[in-house]
Amino acid sequence: MNALMTKMKVLAVDDNRTNLHILQVFLKKLGHDVILAENGEEAVARFQSESPDLVLLDIMMPVMDGFEAARRIKAMTRDRWTPVIFLSALNRDENLVEGLDAGADDYLTKPINFVVLEAKLRSMQRSLTMQQVAIDSLRRIQAISDNVLDAIVTTDERGLIVSVNESTERIFGWPAQELIGQSVGVLMPPDARATHADNIGKYGADRPSRMVGQEREVLALHKDGHQFPATIAVSQVVLDNQRMLIGVVRDISERKRTEQKLRDNARQLQTYYDQTQAEQQLALRLMEKQLHRSGLRDRCLRYKVIPAEHFSGDIVAASRSPGGHFYALLADATGHGLAAAISVLPVLALFYRMTKLNRSVQEIVLELNQQLKESMPVGRFVAVTLICLDEAARRGEIWVGGTPEAFLFDRWGRVATTFPSANLPLGIVNSEELGGVPNTFSWEAESQIVLCSDGLLEATNPDHEQFGTTRLINAAINTSPGDRFAKIEASLDAHQRGCPPSDDVSLMLIDCP
Repeated sequence: MNALMTKMKVLAVDDNRTNLHILQVFLKKLGHDVILAENGEEAVARFQSESPDLVLLDIMMPVMDGFEAARRIKAMTRDRWTPVIFLSALNRDENLVEGLDAGADDYLTKPINFVVLEAKLRSMQRSLTMQQVAIDSLRRIQAISDNVLDAIVTTDERGLIVSVNESTERIFGWPAQELIGQSVGVLMPPDARATHADNIGKYGADRPSRMVGQEREVLALHKDGHQFPATIAVSQVVLDNQRMLIGVVRDISERKRTEQKLRDNARQLQTYYDQTQAEQQLALRLMEKQLHRSGLRDRCLRYKVIPAEHFSGDIVAASRSPGGHFYALLADATGHGLAAAISVLPVLALFYRMTKLNRSVQEIVLELNQQLKESMPVGRFVAVTLICLDEAARRGEIWVGGTPEAFLFDRWGRVATTFPSANLPLGIVNSEELGGVPNTFSWEAESQIVLCSDGLLEATNPDHEQFGTTRLINAAINTSPGDRFAKIEASLDAHQRGCPPSDDVSLMLIDCP
């Protein structure tokens, strides 16, 4: 989960010890860690050794002034933005311009207005958080890219190489740092470069290019001069109004050698390829079926899942057993995204299989836990709320492990019963240690049960306030059962005010007939 940065490491620089002490007290009161320096030279040294998140820098200092210190600090932070705020009694326009030219990101005149300073710190804090999210995303993308066996080469509109993955180094023999900035033609035989230059010219003139969107066989050029057969597929993306070309290159030397030796077996190879493609499509359809079973269309169920990324680590499931019992599951895997989504697939398969066998909540919980404990790596687990309703007897069982507490609302939307999260998530300890005994309950007419993931309760608004349990309860009170789910949704939307979720959000409302 990408939590908002609530604490920064701040480097405060001032040759006046009184001013420095006041800054230290103020920053610590705001909850930040503080590093002190009394001149520009010391500030540069402390910056290099401590790597602070933000710098508050006086201008007029002995040994080295703030302008020179800012220039040196900025020269050391090429891969990461570190904001520098000048604090100075110099308030003329030329001082402000010189400070900004030196690399400062903001300017505050002395005597310091601490209300304004606090506001500037919060603004920088938000920017730093977004930077960290971007860095984390880039690292994930780079890690995925580096684990692709094919070469991935990104160029700008002029055909100059912007980035490559590790497989590019292996396939072409060029270190990445030597390729960046060169024309992509360096990876092509000399006789192919003119055709490529012509294609680049057409692309730059905003006319359709035949090289985009198609996979072709080409000859590629290794750094040592030998040519080898390859396939290339080129796609384009637009980032900040700038078009980029992404080429995926696969070395097919071995395939060509195999084709030469086994030409008479081409039909068999094609059949094998078709089967592989069919199996991949089948796997995709099976995953889709796992996530969208018909039980989720049950008359007594309403739900919503909002992924923080393209894939959700939160899942909901529902099923009716041959014995007439209604089962519902809300699960939240560690983290979010693709890794979390994969983690919960075994939970779905077991849930639907065991509910069809009319198994008890305790049996299902223990079986799910054992499966996850045996199959998931250390540090990965799944928080679960599992419920079973015997509608005829108006009795139910519920087990809550790691997910937020669940609520039974009466017909007026008041909390009739709270089911606390009294158990560990699944996949951490052995089933003998887990327990798995559920809570039992009964209900009155028109009651409803509400389950949610921590992503819903931790959803923040622009003021960084979490939605929380109180807002959930207040959204439900004095509402009719038929309107309650929509009221909770509306309350969450009104609270977030457009803020995207930092974690997967799931909500489930179950009518108790």
